[in-house]
Amino acid sequence: MPNETADLQRTTPDVLVRWIRERRSIRRYRAQPLQPGVIDRLIDAARFAPSAHNRQPWRFAVVQEPERKKALATAMGARLRADRLADGDEPAAIERDVARSHARITAAPAVIVACCTLADMDRYPDVRRAEAERLMAVQSTAMAAQNLLLLAHAQGLGACWMCAPLFCPDTVKGVLELPADWQPQALITLGYPATPGRRRERRAIAEIVQP
Repeated sequence: MPNETADLQRTTPDVLVRWIRERRSIRRYRAQPLQPGVIDRLIDAARFAPSAHNRQPWRFAVVQEPERKKALATAMGARLRADRLADGDEPAAIERDVARSHARITAAPAVIVACCTLADMDRYPDVRRAEAERLMAVQSTAMAAQNLLLLAHAQGLGACWMCAPLFCPDTVKGVLELPADWQPQALITLGYPATPGRRRERRAIAEIVQP
């Protein structure tokens, strides 16, 4: 149907722009299990992201069982507490942060840990190029996660990107028994939103572009 095709071509970019603009970080979820197949669809979208050399270095660990979520939140909280105490921060403030993090992880119906691997990336003998290659894998993984976040929003789900695993990668790997080459980059909480999330102001184009 030519007319239907033309309509789709006109409306699809507008819909995509709306999804991009309206996506929010959602930190509170309804106590409602995810529908079957939802996570598979999200990860399927993630794997179509661009990647350096097309090596597709992203890996995802899905955590839905309450005990595994609790174990992950508890271990990450212990590491956060130890780091903050070593910094000399006020104990009551530390415990508030630990409790908030624990609640966000355990209350989400699902947690997806986004990881990258260097197993298939190019190898270089010098630090400069080796670090560039590592950053390529990290950037590729972030792009895959953005695909996941946008599709989650488009399907009426809420999600929140948390970078906390960067501060305790070995803790996350140990609790979840991840393969040795998986490097945790972020933790994405996922569920049906209990709140609409807050709109955050964005910098003007003139502030971020050099003519």
